[in-house]
Amino acid sequence: MPPHPDGPATRRAIGPARAGRRVLRRPRVILAALLAVLAVSAGLPVAGPAHAAPAVNYTNPLVNQRADPHIVRHTDGYYYMTATVPQYDRLVLRRATTLQGLATAAETTIWSRHTSGEMGAHIWAPEIHYINNRWYVYFAAGRTDDVWRIRMYVLENASANPLTGSWTERGRITTPWDTFSLDASTFVANGVRYLTWAQQEPGISTNSNVYIARMGANPWQITGTVTRLVVPTYDWETRGYRVAEGPAVVQRNGRLFLTYSASATDANYCLGMLSASATANLLDAASWSKSPTPVFTSNAATGQYGPGHNSFTVSEDGQSDILVYHDRNYRDITGDPLNDPNRRTRLQKLYWNADGTPNFGIPVPDGATPVRLRSHDLASSYIRHYDYRARVEPNVANLADSQFRIVNGLAGGGTVSLESTNFPGYYLRHRGFALYVEKSDGSFLFGGDASFQRRSGLADGAGLSLESQNYPGRYVRHRDGLLYVEAVSTSAERGSATFHLE
Repeated sequence: MPPHPDGPATRRAIGPARAGRRVLRRPRVILAALLAVLAVSAGLPVAGPAHAAPAVNYTNPLVNQRADPHIVRHTDGYYYMTATVPQYDRLVLRRATTLQGLATAAETTIWSRHTSGEMGAHIWAPEIHYINNRWYVYFAAGRTDDVWRIRMYVLENASANPLTGSWTERGRITTPWDTFSLDASTFVANGVRYLTWAQQEPGISTNSNVYIARMGANPWQITGTVTRLVVPTYDWETRGYRVAEGPAVVQRNGRLFLTYSASATDANYCLGMLSASATANLLDAASWSKSPTPVFTSNAATGQYGPGHNSFTVSEDGQSDILVYHDRNYRDITGDPLNDPNRRTRLQKLYWNADGTPNFGIPVPDGATPVRLRSHDLASSYIRHYDYRARVEPNVANLADSQFRIVNGLAGGGTVSLESTNFPGYYLRHRGFALYVEKSDGSFLFGGDASFQRRSGLADGAGLSLESQNYPGRYVRHRDGLLYVEAVSTSAERGSATFHLE
């Protein structure tokens, strides 16, 4: 998404002091207005209310040199992951009982490219799906004699474990045009299975658009009307190339959200989004509305570039939607980005706005994934920074303002510190007993002010409370919307000093 008025790009450009003055001049209703802009993507059911789901704990990157990642959680208790390998010559698969376990899981080559003719080059963007008690892998491939003659193909495996058994080639997915096509994905809505994909349509001067159709009797066939959903026209969709590809669907709150990737596969790569009512005719293009701005983009502050080609899965407890995507940890690429092997598979939690739309936030820094801290007594409010002052507020549209990494305390001694997600190197610290998000200067004083003993929640043992390291007996608590470190004694004060991780 473009820089928020209080976001890192703006504030780093104009400096902390000027940024503070600029923000104060802007109506804070701007934050609420941005709720309509922020949103997300692909189709997997999740249990429980997403806005109250417990925190997740993953470490990024999950897998190096794996692009276009697709992860599905199956009923056998395993996560299955496939992705594009940089050699573009084979299909790989791994499984684990946890998402983090995929990082070290053994990888199996389940199919290799043909040595001549069709399916002989550019093996791209596999997805694995379990349909009618069989496993299917959708992927794109070129020919040995024409590597850019990219088309969509399907493999089938009847084994319970797709890492075993044999894969049968079910051939090419036929569409109305024999043209460049890729990124087939499938989902079910209201009992109907659909295929969505990217293709170059004759008569339209784009590299690829996004389409949808019903699946036929077999999951390698489509039937009936083919509907064009996305034509890249916005500036952010046409940088380098005019691209809309990699569609994925998530369903929640009576709506469907379809994300897609846009522009060249370098730092310009980003995610756009469509949305539709779950009861709408999904084959009617008018049922879908397109966000005028991207929902997930490169972020220089966190060192993440070209996030895209996403899929969606769920956390181990089934309560959180997890965004799966690839990016690079550097901006500048020598030569063709397709020849650069260093796209990495990454994970982060997908949050949901109060209006039922998804909120991607920003690509989080490498390392441990961040959390949000929800107030115990103000159940819809979160710790966030605004104008570098720490406070609690509901409906934090600029999600990263309310995300922190809980890291080893700067003061040591078993303490913890809270590092800002969109300002790495900035920490929650008290100054004059008021809390701010400020850059560490490495001093003994700052380390003490930014370190806390993590305690069981004073009002609820399932939550947590943060006791000041250098002022024992004083806890982080909210008062009149702002955060302080203060002594607590009453039931109300204990409630204001208790938080839940999400």
